[in-house]
Amino acid sequence: MSEQLASPRLTVPVGSSDHARGGPETAPLTLVEYGDYECPYCGAAYPIVKEIESVLGDELRSVFRNFPLGDSHPHAPQAAEAAEAAAAQARFWEMHDRLYENQQHLPRGRLTAPAWDRASSTRSAGPAATREGRRHGTPVRSSSAGR
Repeated sequence: MSEQLASPRLTVPVGSSDHARGGPETAPLTLVEYGDYECPYCGAAYPIVKEIESVLGDELRSVFRNFPLGDSHPHAPQAAEAAEAAAAQARFWEMHDRLYENQQHLPRGRLTAPAWDRASSTRSAGPAATREGRRHGTPVRSSSAGR
């Protein structure tokens, strides 16, 4: 009486424009997270996801898609832009982690080059690229942008 269910499929499949880490494309598990860097629930999930990644290792491919809810979290679109700017410099996951680890600074408007310098022990590659307009190639979708 057991029935074999078809594998679920994403409406938008994981592709080359997604931010992925961990296991290979052929990993048995893929976690696709839609996140907002200012969302307290996303912030609470961050250490749990990191632990799952650590436990499962190469068995899990983690994918992150920026989904800032600008109506509720006014600093989230800028944070997502900063993460995409870092991605253009092959540093998305470093910025992603720093944004969640320093989430408490977003509401105070501290997403500036000096804040990135304090958070980063290496070169400053983050938000400075977004101050003069978006230079990275991946647009950020926001619930308030109507896209």
